[in-house]
Amino acid sequence: MSVNKVILIGNAGKDPEIRSMGTGKEVASFNLATTDYWKDKTTGEKKDKTEWHNIVVFSPGLINIIKSYVKKGSKLYIEGALQTRKWVDNKGVEKRTTEVVLQGFNCTMQMLDNRQEPASAKNAQAEKPVSSKMETTEKSFVSEEIDDDIPF
Repeated sequence: MSVNKVILIGNAGKDPEIRSMGTGKEVASFNLATTDYWKDKTTGEKKDKTEWHNIVVFSPGLINIIKSYVKKGSKLYIEGALQTRKWVDNKGVEKRTTEVVLQGFNCTMQMLDNRQEPASAKNAQAEKPVSSKMETTEKSFVSEEIDDDIPF
């Protein structure tokens, strides 16, 4: 038995790209940033490290939500499977890409910020600062828990 499940909470690094495949079905893709925070024990300096994850969505229901609501900066909870694919670039060089793929029944995406308007309506309005319970909790966690003993 084996399990291939990826769970991420992060922010969309760019507006999603929606493409049509040869079959007429759509695919959505975007990158998601996850950041870890800690305090260096020797210097006392606050540090962080951001990882970027390629997200590819084939599920039609999720694509409709992504088209309407997800944009750069959206805070998302993602569950999918890790897949590596090979492809050949325009110079004939074989490349490999690892992606978190959301398709079928074994995937989840939840919006974690409280932006409820479709992205198209938001773009027409002036941007307003938005804070959510999750963001507030995350910020307080970072500032309060950063002094815990970390083994490095």
